[in-house]
Amino acid sequence: MAAEQTARWCAGQGWPVHPLAPGLKTPVGNCEVCRSPGHHRGACDCLRAGRWCHGFHAATLDPARIEQWWGAHPDLGIGVACGPADLVVIDIDAHERPLPERDRLLPGVGISDEVDLTGLANGFHTMGVLAALRGAVSPADDTSTLRVRTPSGGLHVWYRSHGGHRWQCSTGSGGGRALAWQVDVRAHGGYIVAPGTVTRAGVYRPVGPVREPAPLPAWLARELERTGHLPAARVPAPRPVPPRARQAVIAAGGGRGASGRLLAGVLAEVAACAAVPEGAAFSEKLNRAAYTAGGLVAAGHVTEAEATRTLQAAAEQARPGQESRCRAIIRGGLRAGSMRPLALGGRT
Repeated sequence: MAAEQTARWCAGQGWPVHPLAPGLKTPVGNCEVCRSPGHHRGACDCLRAGRWCHGFHAATLDPARIEQWWGAHPDLGIGVACGPADLVVIDIDAHERPLPERDRLLPGVGISDEVDLTGLANGFHTMGVLAALRGAVSPADDTSTLRVRTPSGGLHVWYRSHGGHRWQCSTGSGGGRALAWQVDVRAHGGYIVAPGTVTRAGVYRPVGPVREPAPLPAWLARELERTGHLPAARVPAPRPVPPRARQAVIAAGGGRGASGRLLAGVLAEVAACAAVPEGAAFSEKLNRAAYTAGGLVAAGHVTEAEATRTLQAAAEQARPGQESRCRAIIRGGLRAGSMRPLALGGRT
């Protein structure tokens, strides 16, 4: 798949993309102005003009900009900004490095001197040990989600965040937050190389048939929280729900009796996200509303066009400017919900 096609496919999933330097896994370098000392990203004319300076901060879902970047420069790689995409990627390395001290293998998990560490050599092993201690499947063996083999023999395991958490990045088991030795976490404040990207070292190849990230497993979310991958809690300032968002909910509740009221209930949760700029679990709530709508469509209570129109109206008002991402969530939720028709007394 050509780079532009890959970038368009990623954007279609709701994942903002940005260019990587040809043959490399690092972003294209800044222009001379953006490299100058004291330059402030927040006031950068390049970002406002749609140029690619500042790496993942320039990531976009805009088809025109994607054509502008990769259409004219097909040798560029593709990076995905994890935070705006609501992604948590577990980056498992297999580098040949000396084993660190025991307390750095699994930060916060004591490994006594009696435990034989013979054969433990990389991130696949440390993730396997951590998963075994928790009675879970290692992300490396999780066939339910998108996994991408790296040219160096590592593995990127993609998960979809949920619950409105702003998971933070980490590297290996160095200073600060860390999950495991030779295991990085890519989330808010970072990016990941898109599957299909070609570098001088090789191709980032998907493993198996799954091409969508599964929800972040609960056990792994607990481990990320335990190891400091959540920022300090803060309460965002509320803002009023736009009238048009309330009207979308009212319109849904006014149609087709009980089915309309049921859809209005889940849409109300989506609309309420307009009052909270971030941390409102918007993606999860929109997905739930779309899943409910899909069940109603399958049972014949509402047409797919009506459901899609109502969902998009509520999503647009709650998160303006994120149409592509919202459409991807709505499509996925409707598709999943349609597999289980929703009778008014419950799922059939």
